[in-house]
Amino acid sequence: MGTDTVRTDAADDAAGRRREQRGWYFYDWACSVYSTSVLTVFLGPYLTSVAEAAADADGFVHPLGIPVRAGSFFAYSVSLSVIVAVLVMPLVGAAADRTGRKKPLLATAAYTGAAATMAMFFLDGDRYLLGGLLLIVANAAQSVAMMLYNSYLPQIAPPEERDAVSSRGWAFGYASGSLMLVMNLVLYLAHDSFGVSEGTAVRICLASAGLWWGVFAVIPLRRLRDRRRGGEPASPGGASGKASAGPTAAGFRQLAATIRDMRRHPLTLAFLLAYLVYNDGIQTVISQASVYGSKELGLGQSTLIGAVLLVQVLAVVGALTMGRLARIYGAKRTILGSLVAWTVTLAAGYFLPAGAPVWFFVLAAGIGLVLGGSQALSRSLFSHLVPPGKEAEYFSAYEMSDRGMSWLGPLLFGLTYQLTGSYRDAIISLVAFFVIGFALLARVPVRRAISDAGNQVPTRI
Repeated sequence: MGTDTVRTDAADDAAGRRREQRGWYFYDWACSVYSTSVLTVFLGPYLTSVAEAAADADGFVHPLGIPVRAGSFFAYSVSLSVIVAVLVMPLVGAAADRTGRKKPLLATAAYTGAAATMAMFFLDGDRYLLGGLLLIVANAAQSVAMMLYNSYLPQIAPPEERDAVSSRGWAFGYASGSLMLVMNLVLYLAHDSFGVSEGTAVRICLASAGLWWGVFAVIPLRRLRDRRRGGEPASPGGASGKASAGPTAAGFRQLAATIRDMRRHPLTLAFLLAYLVYNDGIQTVISQASVYGSKELGLGQSTLIGAVLLVQVLAVVGALTMGRLARIYGAKRTILGSLVAWTVTLAAGYFLPAGAPVWFFVLAAGIGLVLGGSQALSRSLFSHLVPPGKEAEYFSAYEMSDRGMSWLGPLLFGLTYQLTGSYRDAIISLVAFFVIGFALLARVPVRRAISDAGNQVPTRI
């Protein structure tokens, strides 16, 4: 009887875990449409055109009295949104850790981002300031929500299931982004048949991503459970004097403590620095490629959507292929090879002829084949460099640092365009991130770094 009870309890726990995991997948399904439809495809070219409509005779807009070339406004807005996210994440992270109530915070961040995205329907005429504000709010909210979403993974999946659960989340996101882009493409190409203008069709596509985000976020919010931390009550306050100092101070204090601990593992820090540099280049290419295709190459929105769809599909293929290459050549060599491929791809992008969609699709294929694998293998390699027992702490700093650096690429892109007036010069400037990242990573002795972190060195790394 006792054995049967234990088995029943274990089966119930497994069933509950599976249900929670399925709910977790759906947040990626909900929010990935923002990254693909809004940030990657539609908003960059559209907000740039709105800023150009508001520009003076010299091509400048003047937010808060600051002269900004209209073509740089989107890139600057992305940079500012990342800075806002970095300032907010310690506050939210500390509150989540202290109270154990992640779900209300996830709901607040998700629906703030979804509401700001839906409000992009009203972005027309010369309302570039409204567009910049909504972008900053939506992008910062998405960053905060993703931080909370990722923090559920260790709670809903034991170590042996974590890779599979995480991969399924990625798959849900890719599938969702592709499905929404197909629907967007139908609306955009046939906007006359639907009785709307091209600009209205774009605004509907933007708003529909926010609606999709909000509707499907209900599923994870119903299935994920809050957990008390270490048996402590999930209360808003704390008994210690440090806790009373406020969540923002506590968040930054914890981040500072983690960084101090990382100084005892300088090779781990060396890898993290290399990753932050080349990943910043990756994120900037993702967010600015549609602007380059639209404004420099003169490509239509349907071509850009098709190219992003190609990237989505080939990113899965590339991740699986690079995973196999890593088993043969090791993760470090495979990542280094991908950085060479990124450099060659961007260099080729500089020479793309205007008005030639076929060559832009070739460029998109190159990006897709290295996109998923370079990021997945980087995360995998970093996991070997984390001291045992400090996984959550180090990965928290990893994400905070990632967000903290990812404003440099858009800033360099925007500054280069502002100084030269050429998107070709802006896109080639991003090569520096991959060259510097390659040089930094090549200098990291990963076997010694893994050993120094106290972990077993894999046969092939």
